[in-house]
Amino acid sequence: MRSLRTKMMMIMVLLILALMTVVGSFLINGVGNYYIEEFYVQMEQTFSQDFIAQLQELAALPADGPAEMKQLLMSQSDLGIDLTRRNVYILDARGQVLDSSNQADSVSVTTNILEAMNGQVGQRGSIASSIMDLAVPIDGGSSRYIVYVLDNKDTVNALTSQLFSIILQSLVLGLVICVVLAFLLSQILITPIRALTAGTRQVAAGEFAQALAVTSRDEIGMLTRNFNHMSQVLQNTISQVENERNKLSTLFLHMTDGVVAFGPTGQVIHHNPAASRMLSRNLTAEDSFDEIFGQEASFSKLLDLKRSEYLEGQKRVGDRELELFMAPFSADKTGGGVMVVIHDVTEQRKSEQTRREFVANVSHELRTPLTNVKSYAETLLDAGDDLPPELKKNFLGVIVSEADRMTRIVKDLLTLTKFDYGKMEMNLTRFPFSKAVENVYQAVALDAKNHRHTLTLTCPDGLPDIHGDRERIEQVIMNIVSNAIKYTADGGQIDITAGTKGDKVFVNVSDNGIGIPEKDLPRLFERFYRVDKARSRESGGTGLGLSIAKEILNQHQGDIQIESVYGEGTSVTITLPAVRDET
Repeated sequence: MRSLRTKMMMIMVLLILALMTVVGSFLINGVGNYYIEEFYVQMEQTFSQDFIAQLQELAALPADGPAEMKQLLMSQSDLGIDLTRRNVYILDARGQVLDSSNQADSVSVTTNILEAMNGQVGQRGSIASSIMDLAVPIDGGSSRYIVYVLDNKDTVNALTSQLFSIILQSLVLGLVICVVLAFLLSQILITPIRALTAGTRQVAAGEFAQALAVTSRDEIGMLTRNFNHMSQVLQNTISQVENERNKLSTLFLHMTDGVVAFGPTGQVIHHNPAASRMLSRNLTAEDSFDEIFGQEASFSKLLDLKRSEYLEGQKRVGDRELELFMAPFSADKTGGGVMVVIHDVTEQRKSEQTRREFVANVSHELRTPLTNVKSYAETLLDAGDDLPPELKKNFLGVIVSEADRMTRIVKDLLTLTKFDYGKMEMNLTRFPFSKAVENVYQAVALDAKNHRHTLTLTCPDGLPDIHGDRERIEQVIMNIVSNAIKYTADGGQIDITAGTKGDKVFVNVSDNGIGIPEKDLPRLFERFYRVDKARSRESGGTGLGLSIAKEILNQHQGDIQIESVYGEGTSVTITLPAVRDET
């Protein structure tokens, strides 16, 4: 977009151009018309009645009439015959040249000549025509002639060219003066405007302290004073608004509970980020109470409550459980509104559910062995010495086995409790990872052989050491391998593979056992969770092994991944950070 200075210069230039064009056109047309009028005035003065009578007398001469007429015309100073620009011709009645002042043999037939042929004086002139001419019919009795005076307008053209040159020079000078004046004028106007522009940028950027200097008392000066006043008022207003906004922002942003305020019409007027997060939606002024909480309460009924009263409600959003506390408040003089405080009780409900499930699971896990112990003990007590020694020994073995099972459950529970409260002590040392894997392999080799399993170990030399509790790490690997042996039908294949992945070491245990259904995979690390509860109890499992393994690996910044296809087998991979020797 062109600047103001450029626009002013263009306007001034166009003004000068228009002015000089109009003046030049009037001058050139005026000069042309003046010469045409002057020409016909001269002709009128020369061709008086007496002079025409003289020409008629000469035209009546039998022989030299045309030549005498030419001489008479040449002697008239008013005609201005100079053989260069103005000439006289003696024509016959048909327009043929009989004699002329420039010895021309012919002349173009003009409108005026045609008028003279018809017996009228031809004296029409036009500024657009390239000539000025006059044709006068002369009646010589038996002979008729036409006196024709022709001017080629060289004088007019020369004067017009000179006048055009003067106008052009004046135009150039006027343009120079116009540009200079336009520049000075625009500078006078633009300087305060630029100051105002810079001031508006500062105000837009939030800088209100600097006032603009008032350099004049004209309209621009008044505009500058008004701008300074506006800036001050705006600064005060924004400061007040900023203070209020900071109060609300501090209150809302640092609240863990969600807060949503609705105006008299039920539209959202305030909310904090916690509310948007809990409700899983971006709240805007377009949202209404009915859209968000319409199923939990009626907005009109809330407005009718006394200011000290409130309603409680429950709302579920996705996986979140929310408690709602809704109360009316006075929004302004025209009406009230409703404030809703949202409390997320999801974790609380989950904790309660987890505690209930945990108590139920522990009770169930302990009840079974306790029932067995009680049953066998009562049988031994009732039978007394009547029970065969061999059967008594078997009963006592069952009691001891069930007691050991309860001991394992309690021990595992204590272990998990220590992890939960961060009280599990770790004996952290640096040890060879390959040795830990080999120890587990050797420990389970006999058990695998008893089940006719093919147990293989692939452990390359030079595996990096790891830093951790060796006993706990071997416990995790043992748990995984033991599960593979338990849940693989006799005569199965179990492969233990160790190796490195980047800066980590891993051990993978794969089997072709019964596998795990896909729906159970996400819950394998839950406490007391079993895929096949009956079979797990038969094999002595407590449902806590994988949970303990997960906690131990978390303490070592490790990871465990389980992949399985039901009916085909399971693959478990344990990953731990390796210790790199500094070089």
